Amino acid sequence: MSLIPAGDAAGKLMTQDHGLSPIFVAWSRFALGALLALPLVRADTFRLLADWRIWLRALLLVGGITSIQFALVRAPLADVFAAFFIGPIFSFALSALLLREPVTRVRTVLMVLGFFGVLLVVRPSLGGDGPLLSSGRSFALMAGLFYGAFLTASRWLATAARPADLLFTQLFFGAIALTPFGLAVLPDMTASVAGLTFVSASFSALGNLLLIYAYTRANASELAPYVYFQLASAVALGWVIFADLPDALTWAGLALIIAAGLASAMLASRKPA
Repeated sequence: MSLIPAGDAAGKLMTQDHGLSPIFVAWSRFALGALLALPLVRADTFRLLADWRIWLRALLLVGGITSIQFALVRAPLADVFAAFFIGPIFSFALSALLLREPVTRVRTVLMVLGFFGVLLVVRPSLGGDGPLLSSGRSFALMAGLFYGAFLTASRWLATAARPADLLFTQLFFGAIALTPFGLAVLPDMTASVAGLTFVSASFSALGNLLLIYAYTRANASELAPYVYFQLASAVALGWVIFADLPDALTWAGLALIIAAGLASAMLASRKPA
């Protein structure tokens, strides 16, 4: 949950400081990530090419990553992730509705508390670049919906393939889908651009690999509160890299998010074997 926003921070530097297209950032993340994941491929990995569910899951991630790159061009990192956090709530609801996963009253309350924490974080910037449904926040909300569906699809397909296979296919299929658009906006490859491209792709790939392993071991509804730690990481990275200093209400929101996540973790650890 910390690696993924770190990859997005590198992507924001690529678009903000080097003028690169968000489409190139998204495509390079998939393409380079697929190359990095090649050592994980086995002979039977490519049988998944015939499974439409694997393609659907990959395309959901393509939509999420592409949308968030456009959001990062227009809004600060922490603001984007705050609006993006419609995703865990959406995943929580989808998993209960489509996967029939058990949802307790206590866990529902914790999810609501975590969402209130998100509102505390996003509150200071509601008037920054316009209404919530405009500019960067509209792309962030779209990314969150894509990502919430992707999280639920990851749980749905957790037993359909090895975690390494799921990682490779989401990157490989994503690269295929975006290649025509990425090749049209190739930048001049300087050392700094190459370094940021590698950091963006490798951090995202490793974060998603760990996420896939997590979804093989727990329900999506149980893991959803943990996803809020992305917001804490995004605020910290925004502070260190982009000099966006959180105020008192932002810290209060982070405390509420972390408390809800830790409480959910304690509940999960007390489940009977």
